[in-house]
Amino acid sequence: MKLLPAALALVTSSIAAIAQTYVPDNLVAEGLPPVPPELRRDVGRYLEFRTAGFLGWHPQRKEMLITTRFADTAQLHMVDHPGGDRRQLTFSAEPVVSGRFQPKSGRYILYAQDSGGGEFYQLHRHDLEGADAGKSVLLTDGRSRNTGAKFARSGSRIAYSSTRRNGKDTDLWVMDPLHPEAAKMVHKAGGGGWSVADWSDDESRLLVGNYVSINESALYVLELATGKLTPVTGGETTKVAYTDPRFAKDGRSVYCTTDKDSEFQRLVRIDLATKVMTVLTQDIPWDVEFYELSPDGRTVAFVVNQDGSSVLRLLDLRTGKAKAAQPQLPLGVIGGLEWHENGRDLGFALAHANSPSDAYSFDTRTGVVTRWTRSETGGLDAAKFRAPTVERTRSFDGLTISAFVHRPDPARFPGKRPVVIHIHGGPESQSRPIFQGRNNYYLDELGMAFVFPNVRGSAGYGKTFLTLDNGFRREDSVKDIGAIIEWIKTQPDLDPSRIAVTGGSYGGYMTLAALTHYSDRLKCGVDIVGISNFVTFLENTQDYRRDLRRAEYGDERDPAMREHLERISPTTRVKDIRVPLFVVQGKNDPRVPVTEAEQMVKAVRENGGACWYLMAKDEGHGFQKKKNADFQFLGTILFWREHLLGETVR
Repeated sequence: MKLLPAALALVTSSIAAIAQTYVPDNLVAEGLPPVPPELRRDVGRYLEFRTAGFLGWHPQRKEMLITTRFADTAQLHMVDHPGGDRRQLTFSAEPVVSGRFQPKSGRYILYAQDSGGGEFYQLHRHDLEGADAGKSVLLTDGRSRNTGAKFARSGSRIAYSSTRRNGKDTDLWVMDPLHPEAAKMVHKAGGGGWSVADWSDDESRLLVGNYVSINESALYVLELATGKLTPVTGGETTKVAYTDPRFAKDGRSVYCTTDKDSEFQRLVRIDLATKVMTVLTQDIPWDVEFYELSPDGRTVAFVVNQDGSSVLRLLDLRTGKAKAAQPQLPLGVIGGLEWHENGRDLGFALAHANSPSDAYSFDTRTGVVTRWTRSETGGLDAAKFRAPTVERTRSFDGLTISAFVHRPDPARFPGKRPVVIHIHGGPESQSRPIFQGRNNYYLDELGMAFVFPNVRGSAGYGKTFLTLDNGFRREDSVKDIGAIIEWIKTQPDLDPSRIAVTGGSYGGYMTLAALTHYSDRLKCGVDIVGISNFVTFLENTQDYRRDLRRAEYGDERDPAMREHLERISPTTRVKDIRVPLFVVQGKNDPRVPVTEAEQMVKAVRENGGACWYLMAKDEGHGFQKKKNADFQFLGTILFWREHLLGETVR
């Protein structure tokens, strides 16, 4: 039977309405308007950016292991030459977060993966050879949190941290990945900050660290035969941070980065017998973020965080002088640095304003930089995306703070533009000049400007700056957002009557706090997995990380600190939020529990405020699966259009 035109039109419109209002079963969406099909079409290209992360070199061949996404989640891939196809190795509904070839032979890959964003990572062995080639084997118990696995030089064993004993403390374990049933605990830890850094060449010792806070940590040598733990550092009268330690080739000294006697993290060498420390990067007034020793131990490649941008340098450890071949790279952010076993090629990932993260190599003999992957940008010409500027202003107490500012093209969008202040998490993190991905839609299609501030407490500007928001000074960082708002008022191309705020994790707390302080100057805010009450957060975050967070935020068990934390918490001051709010949360978040979002949404609504809520049942601390991230992005566009741009979207 044929439908009459009127009936056909009714059916067609009904199908369109269903498609328009459809919300996947794994998402809870409250208060969000339907997503119009035309918005999906308009945004489509901006949903198809990919990235590639460099994980390491094959030990025998000049081939790269990378992580990238072709379906819904990031998986392991191989690339056998620059510009070659990305050959997928793992196929899972959950993202793979790390991967490493077995040293020497490359017989298998060790990788880590969690479930539903819960961050209780399990170790897996993915066989590349033999009868089981292409299969993955679970190595850990499926329940505990297992992190930081490091291979011994021979590739026969790994050492790693695990909460297997009691679910709280990160003990140190050793395992042969070919015989996981014989895994053995080698150090019974107290607390959640213990990790394995390196093996000695003879595989008799482990170099391990105990992280207390970003300002305080200690290094030890663990004798595997006896369990004896010998301090490498200690005796300081002030807090000192030691990070990323490695044994020297001869095993008689260790390298690490530290802020001892300095505002910044410097690369040093510590003699194990005398404890004498030699500074190798004396004249660099920025943090050395990470480094890699060449296979022969004669050269170190290291990355400097220079005002937010990564600078890659090479140092001859015999002469103490810089190598002649220094790579020339665009201003961006480097990750995943590793030498090839040939001692010549350095692999790394690089992201910058005009490119998503991709894998590169640097030939240290010729100085040639080679791009191995070219991630898709949805058909958009990424070369046309605009780089940010670094802007500085003074806060309420005279402290200088900075921000990366992304402005839309004034030729396309003249006049004063609406602004989103995007606050990083951590709080010990940093806004940096990375590829903006989907944010380019806001810049290039909606004409919105973005300000990424680095308020006090941010990393990268010295250890004093890093501590200026600790304890009872927590709200001083919120006052820095007030200074950013005042700076926006001075800019001829930015509209002070249309300012919004957003951020994730600690940036989510900052978003909520900014709304309680500056609702008279803000139009709206988007809180992503943010802390809404410090006391309930500290009481309900996962056991393995509670003491680490107390070191940053304060101990809620102390009556004076508890009163302070309650007083500054957004749930306490919810009546001061007088503008619309959008809350995004993952149900399985181990860091900021879903209850933080639920109590904030409930409080805002009971106070008569407008509050959208989006919760994913299969995500944790932020949305990792593409379908969920797509829906979040579309919902956020609708929120900005309605509450920042003043459009009607319902």
